[in-house]
Amino acid sequence: MQQQNISGAATQEADAMGSRKADCNTPGSACYGPRFIGGDGVVFYFHGKSKEHFSLVSDSNLQINGRFIGHRPAGRTRDFTWIQALGILFNSYSFSLEATKAATWDSEIDHLKFTYNGQDLAIPEGSLSIWYSPEKDVKVERVSSRNSVIVTLKDTAEILVNVVPVTKEDDRVHKYQVPENDCFVHLEVQFRFFYLSPKVDGVLGRTYRPDFENPAKPGVAMPVLGGEEKYRTPCLLSAACQTCIFSLKGGSDQKPSSVMDYGTLDCTRGASAGYGIVCRK
Repeated sequence: MQQQNISGAATQEADAMGSRKADCNTPGSACYGPRFIGGDGVVFYFHGKSKEHFSLVSDSNLQINGRFIGHRPAGRTRDFTWIQALGILFNSYSFSLEATKAATWDSEIDHLKFTYNGQDLAIPEGSLSIWYSPEKDVKVERVSSRNSVIVTLKDTAEILVNVVPVTKEDDRVHKYQVPENDCFVHLEVQFRFFYLSPKVDGVLGRTYRPDFENPAKPGVAMPVLGGEEKYRTPCLLSAACQTCIFSLKGGSDQKPSSVMDYGTLDCTRGASAGYGIVCRK
């Protein structure tokens, strides 16, 4: 009986830990090549282009960009791509995390690299290792010893990140033709937003707008949404794009009335209130 109790406790602990890692099958996720699930719950693909950067979320006080990596085998008309890094502008601060390149995957090596305001940031390995920004408005917590973290932007968002490679099975099934010297280590990401304005934009951010109508055709196996030109940024930590609305003054000047009113949403049935927004207790 004691052994069963221990086993049950271990299972519960594993389930709890699993819930704190990025889930690629929930709204707000960005995984694989890259497959997004919008705040409206609709699945779509945005391929972008290798070695370029795109605005994933752009709001008055928040900018989240993604750096895409990949390659184009002979005979293909576009790159296979994955999200390799996130660049975040939040209020007056900048933060980035990226998956470091590797020829072969080794789960005993941490493949995460961080920067804060342009300076390299060392976050000790180990489950529950935590770093706070000086103003306590950015928090990074390791969910496991290596390769999984939660980034919390105070009163704005949680970003759950796993680092994974393109496996040999992925390569075989999808015919990526991955070269021997690069397993394309990349990010699996799940965004949980607490507050967004009605004007939020970006590849993923636009799907949280209350007036957004998803052009993805129902029944299509791989609905692809374009718009690379609208969302392209010159670098990882830039808010310069055709649809970007981030402003360094956005955080200090933003009035409560400019934030979506979620007071009418039903938060009694669980953590999600709709539009991919998480109810806070």
